Amino acid sequence: MNIKKILQQHQLTDRDLNRIVEMAWEDRTPFDAIEAQFGVTEAEVIRIMKHQMHLR
Repeated sequence: MNIKKILQQHQLTDRDLNRIVEMAWEDRTPFDAIEAQFGVTEAEVIRIMKHQMHLR
């Protein structure tokens, strides 16, 4: 799934994206916690992280 579909499907804001990436980088936050809070799977989190890295 491409990033635009992920954003639309889960209705994620820029603030949500930043928080997802921040949580994913933290060693203490499991992907299950991110999925519970934002509804995105581990694979979607990884895709979001890759997309955010390419923007910088």
